[in-house]
Amino acid sequence: MTERRPNPNRKDENIRRANRVIQTRSFVLMLVMGVGMFVLLFFQLFDLQIVRHEELQSKAVNQQTRRTVVTASRGTIYDRSGNIMAISASAETVILSPLEIDRAVNDKDDPVTWTKDSLAAGLAEILDGDAAAIRRRMDNTESQYELIKLRADEEVADAVRAYINENKIVGVHLVADAKRYYPYGSLASHVIGFVGDDNTGLYGLEARYEQELEGQSGLVVSAKDNAGNDMMYAYEQYFAAQNGSDLTLTLDATIQYYLEKGLENMADKFAAANGAAGIIMDVNTGGILAMASYPNYDLNDFSAVQDQTLQERIARGENTLAEMQLLQWRNKALNDTYEPGSTFKIVAVYAPALDSAGLTLATVMNDAPFNYANGRPVNNWWGSEYRGLNSLRTGIAQSMNIIAVKTLTQITPQLGFDYLKNFGFTTLAHGTEADTDANGNVFTDANLPTALGGLTYGVTNVELCAAYAAIANNGNYIKPVYYTKILDHNGNVLIENNSAGRSVIKETTAYLLTSAMEDVVQNGTGTACQLDNMAVAGKTGTTEDYNDLWFVGYTPYYTCAVWSGYDGNQKMPEGDARNFHKTLWRKVMNRIHQGMEYKEFEQPADIEQISICSETGLLPRAGCPVTEEYFDVGTMPTDYCDQHFYDYDEDEEEMEIFDEQLTPTPDPENPDGTTENPDDGVIDVPDDGSGDGGDNGG
Repeated sequence: MTERRPNPNRKDENIRRANRVIQTRSFVLMLVMGVGMFVLLFFQLFDLQIVRHEELQSKAVNQQTRRTVVTASRGTIYDRSGNIMAISASAETVILSPLEIDRAVNDKDDPVTWTKDSLAAGLAEILDGDAAAIRRRMDNTESQYELIKLRADEEVADAVRAYINENKIVGVHLVADAKRYYPYGSLASHVIGFVGDDNTGLYGLEARYEQELEGQSGLVVSAKDNAGNDMMYAYEQYFAAQNGSDLTLTLDATIQYYLEKGLENMADKFAAANGAAGIIMDVNTGGILAMASYPNYDLNDFSAVQDQTLQERIARGENTLAEMQLLQWRNKALNDTYEPGSTFKIVAVYAPALDSAGLTLATVMNDAPFNYANGRPVNNWWGSEYRGLNSLRTGIAQSMNIIAVKTLTQITPQLGFDYLKNFGFTTLAHGTEADTDANGNVFTDANLPTALGGLTYGVTNVELCAAYAAIANNGNYIKPVYYTKILDHNGNVLIENNSAGRSVIKETTAYLLTSAMEDVVQNGTGTACQLDNMAVAGKTGTTEDYNDLWFVGYTPYYTCAVWSGYDGNQKMPEGDARNFHKTLWRKVMNRIHQGMEYKEFEQPADIEQISICSETGLLPRAGCPVTEEYFDVGTMPTDYCDQHFYDYDEDEEEMEIFDEQLTPTPDPENPDGTTENPDDGVIDVPDDGSGDGGDNGG
């Protein structure tokens, strides 16, 4: 048997096994590595395409396209007659591309004839700018956008364009824009307000109606190469801008001019610098026809402080430029509060007294010493003299403080406070947590000092004017209206502003207050406010130290409220300056009523005029001093005067009547007005200092 020889090429079993192990491990390792790489690649792709998709897409778009914002034209603001108060005029913004400029200057193949220095000097001359600052902007050679001049006027933009073309300038661009322009300059500056560098409203109506006026900017998207140059015809998409809506105001530019001119002239004459404000409203619509504060400023150069007094305060180091800018921009008639003085007697005391407390203009109060609850005496404005029994009509006409405080005592301060809220006053102290100081003291205006305008926070001119306008409007309160309609850029009406009113006092009450305030102007504290050609009703107001001076009055057409004083709450100097408000009111109202039809205040059907005893407010007997008074038919007196009796000679056939023109209503039980014993005389009216100065006359 032949022995098998071993195959020299056959590997040892151990070696073969080792190779299989190595192969298996290698396969597993490769598989693991492959899976690992796949997982890493998967997460990397997930991150790039999912997580960072928007970021990378935005970068790609930015690298390949150029986006140019097309500024929307801001809406135009008109006065009620269609005069343009604010408009967006065409302008162009000048920008530099330092990247393009640097490449052009360093291009050896196509050299330019200008340098960065000469370019900066040329632009500075046209733009009235700083050449060094422009030159520094060019050093940022990676930038393609450096702002040089924002919203240059058309003439300036044309000069820049001519300079670019003449010198074959590269890297200077003009971008179409819109610039806010105010044709009337400083007129109604505190009402209109202004916009900032980004065309966003910052003050006044420009800020209040920003959403309506601003519009929506458009966009031009175009392709660019890797050098940042536009690739014409490659790609371009245009998204049109949507212009802002137009605003038609209740403001009347002519009336506004007269009010502002009057404020300026009177403030200069009486040295009431930095302290005057006025408002004129339409009594029937609540529309603000004029609103002005002194001093004002130029809307086209709003950052410049123009008032001499404010400039002097800056020069003396008392205030910074920023502080004086804020002061000149502030609308005193709308934002600032002041003590209203005796103007508040009408709305806080006499309106509720006549409307729902059963008192009449004939109700008699005793002007005698009277104290507040804390023992502090109530003083009349003329001094320490007391004038005894007086009707509410006389108390209004002569602005008698004690009569007003006693009346509020009788009707209760809470009733007066409730009427004030209904009249639209929003700055009252309600005695809540919001009216508590750091020491825990709680303040409320539901108290007696409110009768004389002694308030915690004061009132604004616009709210006081609106309250009086409600009286002028037959007791119908209308919240002040600043615009009549908003139109889109095609002229279609989007919003028509028809402000609804609400009744705050009866029509008869409004007429009675008007009648009493006519006396203020005819023979009371407001005689300086009589007009040449129109019926007037109104009320003066002066705070204790002559810090705040008011006259609020109205005609059948307009209501006007004027305040004068000092920003620092200083005392007004003696003399004519203390009549500033009344003189201004008369001059402005005389002017704006020129040519208008004369009107009297219309008497409601439920008002009757009857004869009364002028000293008791009751129906007169023979022997009473008789006058005539207006009453709501529901509050006419029914009792007869028991204070006066006529002593006559029995031999006389006929008894004399006090006034032949007036016929007293006889008492059926005692037609001749005598008593069983004529010698009893006049019955005294008790006066215990409590405000019960006599019968209230029903």
